Amino acid sequence: MDAADFTVHDDLRLSHLPRRMFGACADCAAGRCAPPAQRGRRLFTGLLGAAAFAPAWAREGVDVGPKSKFTGFASAEQLEGAGGQQYAQMMREAAQQRGLAPMEHPQLQRLRYIAQRIIPFSYEWNDRARQWKWEVNLLGSPQLNAFCMPGGKIAFFYGILEKLKLEDDEVAAIMGHEVAHALREHARERVGKTAITNGAIELGAAIFGLGNLSRTVAGMGAQLASLKFSRDDETEADLVGIELSARAGYDPAAAVRLWEKMMAANKGAPPQWLSTHPSSGTRINDIQANLPKVAGLYSRAPRPDKRFPVAPPLKAAPSQSNG
Repeated sequence: MDAADFTVHDDLRLSHLPRRMFGACADCAAGRCAPPAQRGRRLFTGLLGAAAFAPAWAREGVDVGPKSKFTGFASAEQLEGAGGQQYAQMMREAAQQRGLAPMEHPQLQRLRYIAQRIIPFSYEWNDRARQWKWEVNLLGSPQLNAFCMPGGKIAFFYGILEKLKLEDDEVAAIMGHEVAHALREHARERVGKTAITNGAIELGAAIFGLGNLSRTVAGMGAQLASLKFSRDDETEADLVGIELSARAGYDPAAAVRLWEKMMAANKGAPPQWLSTHPSSGTRINDIQANLPKVAGLYSRAPRPDKRFPVAPPLKAAPSQSNG
């Protein structure tokens, strides 16, 4: 298939497609999120004068604290393996429907170029990322969505590029956000937390590696598509994402413009994930408050030697029958 055959499908059918939409918060939808003043699992975004107490050896960039301890209750290898299998199946299904962009497609080349700049800065956040077999693909769907599965499996939906008229810095903001979810192992955290909540494993098995831990995690890994992230996870991904994009030479302030475009695109008819998520204004304020922490990184970073045009409209494929 050449680039001219790539089409957008309103009903692109993909198995294991993550139900979480870009930027969505599961806990807010369920009414479990505390007010911002009560949050603080591992985020340090609102401490006035915190810089005055920072030690001289503090790293430059955002501070989101250590990973959740719940990641210790799930196997990274199994989740990455399950994610890779599910991703490969989705890409095969998309290709069969002419909904997978070929290698020569300009927007896929754009995504892969931006990813090549971001990925080297991921290793500091997760040493496993050095061994990941990173993949980047573009799906012919009008949805405003993107994701990165465990193990570095990235996919963008054409709709988010085209409908929002994204510039490269805004694409980098999305990619940094989604990559951050994988680096911070938010899916692994949710799997571990769910396993404990459901009583699927005993504390002794978790500590000593006994019992049915492997079987439980393998079963949960098969359900990666149904996992959704919490409000804290989303905030972490926002902050780590702006650092990744800044180090890669993309303007971290583009994350603010991105969310302004998101709000404008859904004015009057917000999708479910946006209507149940905390105020985008609060999210923008959190990002703006952390921009000074990455300003130096961005000012010193080499700028990209390529810039790409915004995504043009694609021809739409005929709707698939239900038969």
